[in-house]
Amino acid sequence: MSTFEYTAKDKMGHDAVGIVEAASESLAQDILREKALFVISLTERRKRALFQTSLPFLNQIPRRDVAIFSRQLAVMISATVPIVQALRILVKQTENVPFKIIISEICDEIDGGAKLSATLARYPKVFSDFFIHMVRSGETTGKLDETLNYLADQQEKDYDLISKIKGAMIYPAFILGALVVVGIMMMIFVIPQLTDVLTAGGAQLPLMTRLLMGASDFLVKKWWLLLIVIIGAVAGYQAYGRTENGKNMIDRIKLKAPIFGSIFQRIYLVRFSRSLATLVASGIPITRSLEIVADVIGNRLYRKLTLDTITAIEGGKSISTVFSQTRGIPPMLTQMMNVGETTGKLDYILEKLANFYSRELENSVSNLVSLIEPLILVVMGVAVALLVVAILMPMYNLSSAM
Repeated sequence: MSTFEYTAKDKMGHDAVGIVEAASESLAQDILREKALFVISLTERRKRALFQTSLPFLNQIPRRDVAIFSRQLAVMISATVPIVQALRILVKQTENVPFKIIISEICDEIDGGAKLSATLARYPKVFSDFFIHMVRSGETTGKLDETLNYLADQQEKDYDLISKIKGAMIYPAFILGALVVVGIMMMIFVIPQLTDVLTAGGAQLPLMTRLLMGASDFLVKKWWLLLIVIIGAVAGYQAYGRTENGKNMIDRIKLKAPIFGSIFQRIYLVRFSRSLATLVASGIPITRSLEIVADVIGNRLYRKLTLDTITAIEGGKSISTVFSQTRGIPPMLTQMMNVGETTGKLDYILEKLANFYSRELENSVSNLVSLIEPLILVVMGVAVALLVVAILMPMYNLSSAM
């Protein structure tokens, strides 16, 4: 059985885009004709899938596209547009080709009688477990449009937060990268020319000069060895990061790293608070909500804490009780959650906590950028000073002695 992508027109002359499964191209055309569709183009999807598999990074669906999908689908469902028709409209206006194909497949599945949540579950790399359970909750309560709006709100907030963090780090990363590139270029092309002049004089060179000359000579003659070491280190890190111990170690380092540890902690707290607030507000049982949140947080230590909380709740304890007994959890979080559990407004309190930690995270990133900028100037000053002491001063002494 092969999968074919088609472009066709219906009896009213409207465009129709989707996929059809058939044993051959001729049978696929017969199936489409039975649906009263006039086929314009028919392409076997296997050809495109080969390209997509060879370049998987081109097939990643951005978080922003999923948020837009949720928002637009919610608006059309609120306007009483049938879900199949709404999805076909989204297929036409979606520019991301892999996502267009996925939406088309979802549309065909629903047209065949499947539920939206069950169809979304077939694409775990695009729609998270959190997203799927929220949609299932909306289908059960008959408030799918409200649920999709909740999801769009949350994803837009996550996208904005990540974009702000990335945007704030672009300038420091660019400056540091430029410094590394300039330093390597000088070590390979400039320093050897200057050291030839110094060695020709026959004078005893300072230790700093000899060290700089040795480093330059190593980069020029044995750069391949350094490249092997770097590639080996990266491969070793990735291999270790795939192991259970490696994942635990990396997540532990993230939380305990100087300066960056507090930033990572706030990221996880925002994910925990916002996700749990949305799930609880949707009427999903607290234990099931915590199971979903455990996979959303993105840190194995916080995941274990969340799963331990489920066991404690089943034993009659509260969430805040478990969190208060764990080191590294801010007291404010446990106290506020205790208030939410006592008053029955846990979702409201969690949303307030998510907003608070989101602002704290933005401030932390801004402060980090403010700290990095003068630090870069210091590094540049030290590099210039080393160059003066190691190269320019010996050259000046050599020219003075002539």
